[in-house]
Amino acid sequence: MVNEEKKSKKPEWMEIISRYNRPDNLKSWWQIINSVVAYLLMWILMIWSLRVSYWLTLALTIPAAGFLVRTFIIFHDCGHGSFFRSGRMNTIIGVITGLLVFTPYHRWHRDHHIHHQTVGNLEKRGTGDVMTVTVAEYESMSGWRRFIYRLYRHPLFLLGIAPLLLFVVLYRFPRKYMSVKEHVYVHLTNLALALVIYLMVMAIGWKAYLMIQLPVLYIATIHGVWLFYVQHQYRHVVWSDSSSWDYMTMALNGSSFFRLPPLLNWFTGNIGYHHIHHLSPLIPNYNLKRCNDENALFSNVKPITFLSAFESLILRLWDEKKGMLISFRERRLAAG
Repeated sequence: MVNEEKKSKKPEWMEIISRYNRPDNLKSWWQIINSVVAYLLMWILMIWSLRVSYWLTLALTIPAAGFLVRTFIIFHDCGHGSFFRSGRMNTIIGVITGLLVFTPYHRWHRDHHIHHQTVGNLEKRGTGDVMTVTVAEYESMSGWRRFIYRLYRHPLFLLGIAPLLLFVVLYRFPRKYMSVKEHVYVHLTNLALALVIYLMVMAIGWKAYLMIQLPVLYIATIHGVWLFYVQHQYRHVVWSDSSSWDYMTMALNGSSFFRLPPLLNWFTGNIGYHHIHHLSPLIPNYNLKRCNDENALFSNVKPITFLSAFESLILRLWDEKKGMLISFRERRLAAG
């Protein structure tokens, strides 16, 4: 009887996260007001500012981009079913916020769910993650493939060009492995987005629309991709093969605790507590910090700070012998 009770008893971490999994609809609606509605109000303000000075408009695009990042976090939570108690409401708000962040709801979340199931698994790379190769794989590449990989991993491309290219162009196309239904959803999203853009252009003109939308989207996508990058690309991140892959280990050690200043933490919807999010995607973003702060289980997770995060920019290869990410320079030095 005692043995049966031990088997049925949940691990401590499961008991902990279960206390934070339930969405609070009032908090969720308030977050829509202070994020989505705030973003739309910023648009009105930026349209007005064009009459005064475009420099003022550009200044306003910075907080507007912050609200757009928060809107993406809502979109993200809806896909996990963690923002509202109602699954239908999660889908409705997710699709609407997806239009604002130029992201097809069903396509993105399909890839994102795969990411959660395979994070840190060296044998299942390639979906919903930043392409990373091992030292051995890099050394077996041809000169041309090495050039392409180095170009892809260069910060100017990865964080300067790729974000806008990803959200504006690449997300307009379905993936081959998606179902017919998912293909249709992508195309419907594109049609809805085209209609929204058309109505905006008719209302304020194409020039005014581009003068506002492009800088806002550029700033927001760069910071969004940077956040995602740091969440799984840092020196002592843990990766393994399938045989030794463990859910809790990969959540707490394969995902970063990115400690940000309070204001940035607010604009990024607490996503810096990414280790908690991977432990339980059902926790709404407004409960992540509280879950981390109230439980000793997470006290030993070493955070990445705002400044130390910049080391991630030089890390390019997974060194299977050392069990860490290293730079191209470190690989050359090790090779002699």
